Amino acid sequence: MRRFRTLLAGILIGVVALAVSAGPAGAQQLVDAGKEGDGSGGLAFVLFALMAILIGAALFYMDRIRRRRGEEADE
Repeated sequence: MRRFRTLLAGILIGVVALAVSAGPAGAQQLVDAGKEGDGSGGLAFVLFALMAILIGAALFYMDRIRRRRGEEADE
């Protein structure tokens, strides 16, 4: 009986999460780079570059952690 309730709760949480995340598509676009002459294209480029740098830094950091744990296991 407990497994059934846990499964039912998981399904309910999944349905609620899907319903909440399915907002309007316009709400997902924080910066509009398509406007002419208002400089929003530059802002979009800077934000994209910042995002790419942050993702690269996170991958580098995770790789260093993995290598350090591998070195500790060898000792």
